[in-house]
Amino acid sequence: MTPEPAWARRHPKLAAMVKELSDSDCEHLNEAPEELARQASRLVPSLTGYAELVRVPQLSSSREKVTEATLPEVRATDMPGRKRLQSGAFAASLAPLEHPALDWCCGKGHLSRTLAPLCPGDIQGYEWNPELVRDGNRLARQFRDPVSIALQDVMAAELTLPGNLHGVALHACGDLHRQLLRRGSEAGLPRLSISPCCYHLAGEEIYRPLSEKASSHGGLLQPSRNDLRLAVRETVTAPARVREQTRLVSQWRLGFDGLQRHVRGRDEYLSVPPHPARLMKEGFPAFCRWAAEKKQLDLPGDTDFDAWLDFGAQRRAQVRRHELVRHLFRRPLELWVVWDYAVFLEEQCYRVRLGQFCDRALTPRNLLIDAVRVSGIQPAQHSHS
Repeated sequence: MTPEPAWARRHPKLAAMVKELSDSDCEHLNEAPEELARQASRLVPSLTGYAELVRVPQLSSSREKVTEATLPEVRATDMPGRKRLQSGAFAASLAPLEHPALDWCCGKGHLSRTLAPLCPGDIQGYEWNPELVRDGNRLARQFRDPVSIALQDVMAAELTLPGNLHGVALHACGDLHRQLLRRGSEAGLPRLSISPCCYHLAGEEIYRPLSEKASSHGGLLQPSRNDLRLAVRETVTAPARVREQTRLVSQWRLGFDGLQRHVRGRDEYLSVPPHPARLMKEGFPAFCRWAAEKKQLDLPGDTDFDAWLDFGAQRRAQVRRHELVRHLFRRPLELWVVWDYAVFLEEQCYRVRLGQFCDRALTPRNLLIDAVRVSGIQPAQHSHS
């Protein structure tokens, strides 16, 4: 959107440093933000403590325990490989389980079926999609797992949670996992174990902290939905085909952005909606004509599309280097939100541990909040819902 971001004007030496990076340097540093921060700290001293800022303890168990907790492939019907391994690592990090479990936004119950051998009682799942509910219950019957999935909108105001259950959620999105934090703690569930995801999927434009401590802090961050989207912009698990398509789409959009600024004579960004998949086979000129029609823009008949495609490639190289600096904020922003969740649960009389339940290569969303309720202590009174 902004060819020259404000930080590049404030830190011209940093902008010059990233401009000189090779494509292979970009590829490496995008997956190693700590190294980029170390290199950049000589130009921006405040980055010196970056590695310590993003350090999170490992909660994962031994490889043997993770293997034991992972559902065998012969029982993992309809379960994607990464989901099977993620569920196994998540389950191993929770062992031992001392209460029957409630699997929040459980889909087909992949996590439920993984937890079943470790759980001292039956597992109840909540899922709002009736097709997933049917498939999940069918799989549970097929493999004789003590799992029952109920059709339930977890955001329903009238929802009442059964007591003495261990609430678990693996990658429930945004307001869905925040609902479990709120409703689970209100119900006094003995344990809550949550790996959050997609923090930006929320009903409000600006994030409101859950904890009193964060809410009352004088220098409070107020991240928008777009800011929170940054926290989950990682593609370490995307296949090469998806990465290549993402690269091409970015080049096309940046090429059209340069073209529309030229045609309109105005140096401002135009938001273009998601394009139909068919355009990927029709090429860049077809994409530009489609986008121009969507924005009611007349393209000259002699438009040199090859030149604007080359322009898009140049702009993508620039954006890629600028994004390295922007991406330094992904993990710190995610941790700020997750620590807010952890402090909120402490205020609600839980003893909380927070860490990584698996390696980042398996999923970048590898943070786990594991909270056990402490009896005999009154929770903090919160002033907002």
